[in-house]
This record gives sequence, structure tokens and C-alpha cells, in this order.
Amino acid sequence: MSQLQKADPNKQQWEESEFPIVCETCLGDNPYVRMTKQSFGKECKICSRPFTVFRWLPGTNMRYKKTEICQICAKLKNVCQTCVLDLQYGLPVQVRDEALNIHSEAPNSDVNRQYYAQNIAGKGEDEKNMYDPNKLTASSREVLQRLARSEPYYKRNRPHICSFFVKGECTRGSNCPYRHELPGDPDLAQQNIKDRYYGSNDPVAAKIMSRVRSATSSLTPPEDKTVTSLFVTGVEQTITEADLRQHFSTYGQLKSVVVVHKSKCAFVNFATRTAAELAAERIADAGLTLQGHPLRVTWAKARPQGPKSDKKQSEAASSISLGAMQPPAPPSISGSTAKYPSQDPTAKGSNV
Repeated sequence: MSQLQKADPNKQQWEESEFPIVCETCLGDNPYVRMTKQSFGKECKICSRPFTVFRWLPGTNMRYKKTEICQICAKLKNVCQTCVLDLQYGLPVQVRDEALNIHSEAPNSDVNRQYYAQNIAGKGEDEKNMYDPNKLTASSREVLQRLARSEPYYKRNRPHICSFFVKGECTRGSNCPYRHELPGDPDLAQQNIKDRYYGSNDPVAAKIMSRVRSATSSLTPPEDKTVTSLFVTGVEQTITEADLRQHFSTYGQLKSVVVVHKSKCAFVNFATRTAAELAAERIADAGLTLQGHPLRVTWAKARPQGPKSDKKQSEAASSISLGAMQPPAPPSISGSTAKYPSQDPTAKGSNV
């Protein structure tokens, strides 16, 4: 008599999908992508449950990419299964959650992760704790758009740096499948999927936040009270001078607005220092986005003045009276002919 085997509830809810949840950058620029699918190929690096693994080549001279976390964990944070970045804005979870003031309820301990993932899988799309990008407020969406990239960053799919080349021991040369470059930022080399997923100790997020803090500090009013201009970068062709005037005129009277589309920048000159400080304060808090393009605003620098010694010399030179200078002597009117050096090489330059 055969014995009945008890069904494992965890095994019944193992993920088996037909297509991954990945971002546009991880898919690559090639519209024709061939993927390989392996059911229950590996365990999720977050909840440790088996899931369907997809593997593909995003483009020429790129490295193969594969899914790292299951779809349940990806939907819970609204992130890509491969790079674990936000699907809509391409930002790390730590940056997105700090911008939206979201506190994650996902457990970090090994004991509760599988149980939590099992409950989420049973509730499906109706789970209220899942991240919903449609519930963003206008101010939160503006902050994320200011931090996000406007286009996919396909360089992220390049091969990793060859460790043997860094040590000077690679013998493959041009046949090496890895990049022969020296690492630029050593902090970015220490990245962890779990840290990125839970939004803690993420070096990429720390770099973005430091860039945001530096942009905020650049709006600190300068000590020179004569500076009443703001420098705007990221000005696209669709942003006109009228758009800039309409936005900045709400802070005070404008003296002039100079737009240089070739350099994608503009100068906004205010009539008073108070209006310029008010505009800088408001933009530092909420940012600036025009025509769907995030703009970066800093204080303009004062025009450099030359050294005092050079200035005194120029004033002294200009004070010299031209009337005191004698005109050049007229050419000689004598009948004698002018003598010039001979062109004959044997004459050795004697006058002829």
C-alpha cells in the first residue's frame, strides 16, 4: 500500500513565470533579444526560494545578464529582477525610499523571509504593502524625476574589469572577455544585492545622495552681495526664454534672462538680491523642472577682476599724452642711393 506524501506549501508556491520583470537598461539596446529560461534554476538572493531564472545577452560587447531575485520580491519593492533598481526611475531603493519617506516592512532575518514571501505570494496583487508608483504626490514625483536619468545607461551592461589586468598579469590581450581598465571609484566595487534591496549601506545610493547635498549647498548665498544672478544648466531646446521668465518672475523682478541652447545653460539676472535669494531658497527645497526636464540651479560667479598692479599699469599707460610724443622722421630726400646687403652668396653680405 503506497503512502500518501504530504504536500509542501512552500514548494507549491515556488515561482514559475514566462517573462522576467526587468528594466530597459538591463534589456539592452537590441530589440531582438534571445532569452534562455530555466525553471527553479536558482534560489532568490532575498527570500531563498527557487524561482525561474532568465539569461540573455543585452547587446554587442556586453556581458550576459540574468535574474537575481524572484518576481515576488521584485514586485514588493517595484525593482528590476537583475539590477535591483527602481523600475520607473532607475534609482536605488535607498534613494527612492528617502525621497518618498517610505519605511520598508520586509523582514531581514532568515527565519521570517520565506514566511513573509509566502504570505505575499498568497495575497497577490491585492497586497496593500506593495509599492504603487501611481500613489506618488506631485512633489515626490518631481524630486524623483530630478534625480533619475533621462535615458537608459547601457554602459552598465559592459563586462567587468579584469582583475588580472589590474595586477598586470593578464596574458589574453585583446581576446580577454573582460575590460582592461583600472577601477575608478573603489567604493562602487563593494556592492551587495541584499544591501541594495533593503536600502542600507548602498554605495551607489550614497554617491547620489552626496551629489544632492552638494547641489543643495551650491545654492547657499555667496558673501558677495553684488551677485544677483542664477546659473541654470540642463536647458533643452524645448525650454524657451519665455518659460524661464514665467517661472522666475514669480520670485521678483527680473533684469534679464540669457539662454544659450548650444551649451544647454541660461543666466537669470534679478533686479534685487532679495529676489535672487528667495528663488534659490525655493528651488533648493523643491527643485526645478520645466517642460518635463529637470534643471540644476546654482549661484552665478562674480566677474573676475585683474590684479591691482596690472590695473595701475593700464591706467598709467592710458594717462600718457600722445601729444608729447615726437612723430617719426621723414625719409631722406638726399640724392644718394640707399645701399642694401648683396644677395650674392660670395659677397658675404657686403653692401652694394
